Amino acid sequence: MARLRDRPDVEFFACLAAVNRLADQRLERATPAGLSPAGLAVLNRLALGGTETPLGLARGLGVSKATMTHTLQRLEAARLVRLAADPDDGRRKKVAATDTGLAAQQAALVALRPKLGALRAAFEPNSFEAALPFLRQLRAWLEADN
Repeated sequence: MARLRDRPDVEFFACLAAVNRLADQRLERATPAGLSPAGLAVLNRLALGGTETPLGLARGLGVSKATMTHTLQRLEAARLVRLAADPDDGRRKKVAATDTGLAAQQAALVALRPKLGALRAAFEPNSFEAALPFLRQLRAWLEADN
């Protein structure tokens, strides 16, 4: 019987899934009530770029349109984002963060700052940088749908 360690590719994805799940749990505990990791990711993008379409957000964050629709519905119900018709194309919607949403995003970043500092201190300074080239290649390969 093959063991997980005999298949580094399988073990890698198992570890990646576990890391993602654990990071999301810690992120959710550290952010203001009601703001999920997915919601924070949306607010972070909107804080940088102003407005986007739901499809643009989904593509940029690497999730399905259905997942993004659900996330945006939750954010809109909490009054953290506003959806409006695109003035250039009435078939599309534009998403913008509200003042409340931007305040929640800033509060989340402030709350996360000590956690991120502890994370950085727990590892060698170049550990994250060293892992990035492979992760970027893997992401590009997966996005290409090979």
